[in-house]
Amino acid sequence: MDDKLRANVHQGLPPPGDARDVSLVTGDYAYYHYGCDGLDDRGWGCGYRTLQTMCSWIRQQSTNKADTRQVPSIPEIQKALVAMGDKEQRFVGSKDWIGSFEVCLCLDYFYDVPCKIIHIQSGDDINSKIPELIHHFQNIGSPVMMGGDSDNSSKGILGVAKSSSATYLLVLDPHFYGNPDMTSLQQDGWIKWRPLDSFMSQSFYNFCLPQFKTR
Repeated sequence: MDDKLRANVHQGLPPPGDARDVSLVTGDYAYYHYGCDGLDDRGWGCGYRTLQTMCSWIRQQSTNKADTRQVPSIPEIQKALVAMGDKEQRFVGSKDWIGSFEVCLCLDYFYDVPCKIIHIQSGDDINSKIPELIHHFQNIGSPVMMGGDSDNSSKGILGVAKSSSATYLLVLDPHFYGNPDMTSLQQDGWIKWRPLDSFMSQSFYNFCLPQFKTR
C-alpha cells in the first residue's frame, strides 16, 4: 500500500438511514484522487484515479505482491492504451478523459484481470442491476468503476445498501484535491452513500466490475 495515500476511507462511515442490508468492498485499497502523486489532473483525471484505486486493491489481494506490478501512473496508463491500439500516439501527455471501457482494458493489460461491463441506459434503471452489484461485492469484493455521459464524472463504487424505503450506492469521489484526512473526507462527502434517485435519468452509465480471483 502506498503509505502516502489514505487507505480504506469508507471505514467507520455508518450505513444510510435504517439500512440493514449492506454489501461492501472487502480488502484494502488506497484512495487515489486529483493531484495525489504530484500531477495536477484537475478537470480531467477522475477516470485514471478510480482506475488507480482499483489497481491498488488488486495489488493488495495478490498472494505474491513482489511479482505484482506497482499501480501505474497516468502517463503509463496513457502509453498502455496507445500500445493496445485503443488510442493514437497524441493521447500520451494529453488531458483526454478515460471511462469504464478503458479501465476494463487497462486492468486486463496490467494485471491480467478481466472485467464485466454493465451498461445502463438511464440512471432510472440502476435499480435493475443492484442484484448484480450485490453479488459482485459479496463474491469478489473489489471497487467498481462507474462512468457515464451526461453525468461524466467518473467515480468509484464501494458498496450497496438497502433500507426499507431506498437503495444506495457508496460513492468514492476522486475529485478531491489536497491532503485528505479521514474525518473531512467523510464529513465533506468525498465518500458517501447516495440514493439511486440522485443519479441522472438523462445519463447512461457503465459499471466496470473486475472479475478478480485470488491467485
